[in-house]
Amino acid sequence: MIVLYIVGGLVVLFLLFQYSMVFKMRLQKGKPAPTLSGKAGRAIQEGKGVLFYFYSPGCRACKQMTPTIEKLSKNHKSIVKIDISLDMTTAKKFGVMGTPATVLVQAGKIVEFLVGPQTEDKLLALLGKS
Repeated sequence: MIVLYIVGGLVVLFLLFQYSMVFKMRLQKGKPAPTLSGKAGRAIQEGKGVLFYFYSPGCRACKQMTPTIEKLSKNHKSIVKIDISLDMTTAKKFGVMGTPATVLVQAGKIVEFLVGPQTEDKLLALLGKS
C-alpha cells in the first residue's frame, strides 16, 4: 500500500513538472526574440518570420519529427534547426526547457512556442504565418 502512495506521488510530481515546463515556455509568447548572430539573427532583425526547431539527438520524439522538419526545410528557407547538445546557449536564450520545441519568431517577437512533436500540417500552418 505504501508503495502505491509513493508511486502515485512520483507520478503527480512528474506531471506537475511537465505542466510547469509547458507553462514557462508559453510565457515566452509575445516577448522580444533574443539577439542572435548569423543568418537567423539577421532574419530576426529584418523582421522576417523564422521558425526555430530545437532538438536533441537522443530524443525519441525529435527523431520522429526531424524528418518532417528536413522535408519542410527544403521548401522553406526560414527554418533554423538547433541541436541543443551543440548550442545550449541559444536554447537558453529562448527559454527552451525540453525538446522538441518549435518557436516561431515574427517581427522580432516570439509568436508561437510549442513543445513536443508537431504534425506536418501544424508546421505548415506556422510557416504560413511567417
